[in-house]
Amino acid sequence: MENLLVAENIYKRFGNFTALNNVSINIPRESIFGLLGPNGAGKTTFLRIINQITMPDEGRVYLDGKPLHQDDIVHIGYLPEERGLYKSMKVGEQALYLARLKGLSKAEARERLKFWFRKLEIEDWWDKKIQELSKGMAQKVQFVITVLHRPKLLIFDEPFSGFDPVNANLIKDEIIQLKEEGATILFSTHRMESVEELCDYIALIHKSNKLLDGKVSEIKKEYKSNTFEVGLDAIDEATLRQELETRFQVGPARFKSIQDDLKLSIKIGENETSNELIQFLLSRARINHFVEVIPSVNDIFIKTVTQNA
Repeated sequence: MENLLVAENIYKRFGNFTALNNVSINIPRESIFGLLGPNGAGKTTFLRIINQITMPDEGRVYLDGKPLHQDDIVHIGYLPEERGLYKSMKVGEQALYLARLKGLSKAEARERLKFWFRKLEIEDWWDKKIQELSKGMAQKVQFVITVLHRPKLLIFDEPFSGFDPVNANLIKDEIIQLKEEGATILFSTHRMESVEELCDYIALIHKSNKLLDGKVSEIKKEYKSNTFEVGLDAIDEATLRQELETRFQVGPARFKSIQDDLKLSIKIGENETSNELIQFLLSRARINHFVEVIPSVNDIFIKTVTQNA
């Protein structure tokens, strides 16, 4: 897939501290890309470089095949973790002002704002001041302002911060819709369930270094261990377990089931297949549950960071 954004060999230092150390990341067009890492890893610095708030000490960034230029700000929407709305201004007045800065005419900005305010059911907020809104309410307003000019690239830093579960799901749905309409989305979050639901690609940064990146499905294949959770109905569970242990690596499993099964975790060898395991089990028991254990993004995150601590 063609890349919309390419960051090559990015270095950023603040005095003696290296925030980014030779980080290269490619973000495919019309994808949702998750930027992961513990606090202080360098994620926000990377996002700020792309948004040209700060400049790299070394390396290059390309947008749409061309070196990133200050005029490209009109092609980028940025929702920072630290929100930047003026608290004493009215919502509508401020939204119009910021939309004009992104190149929209007053009439066009007003029309688009009316659409989004209706869509998110916040029409009666137009004359409220930001200081009158809760954190989640203000977050909705800033989300609208970020996406209003329909940029090629949307950058969200902790986009679900401050939202209750209902509004978090609402914003997730809008992010998916924006992707389907052609936007490319880069976001950073600590909420691994959101990464699991949304991301096509991820990169993991730890202590200023990129540890892994790529398509989520391919990364999961790399980290899977050929392990299966099984629920078995056997006449002699003890004998069956002994037989299994002579051929496979066997341990307990803790999945929930309505059956009173023998629950096991079974790891097969590299040269064995799931079909061979199924045939072995069928000759000795009834199979009520059979699921391959696929590592979650959270599992991969913890394992990779721990190994590189």
